[in-house]
Amino acid sequence: MTKTLTMNDCPYCEGHGYVQLLLGGSETCYSCQGTGSDHEEDDDH
Repeated sequence: MTKTLTMNDCPYCEGHGYVQLLLGGSETCYSCQGTGSDHEEDDDH
C-alpha cells in the first residue's frame, strides 16, 4: 500500500516516523524525531 505525501508529513520519512537503513533495520527519523510530522517546534535543548 502506497501512502501519499501530505503537507504535514515529514519529507524524509514520508510520515512513517522512521527511516530504513541501507544495511537493514530502521531507526527513528532524525528530522521529525519519530512523529512523522514536519511541524517545526521550538525545542530549547
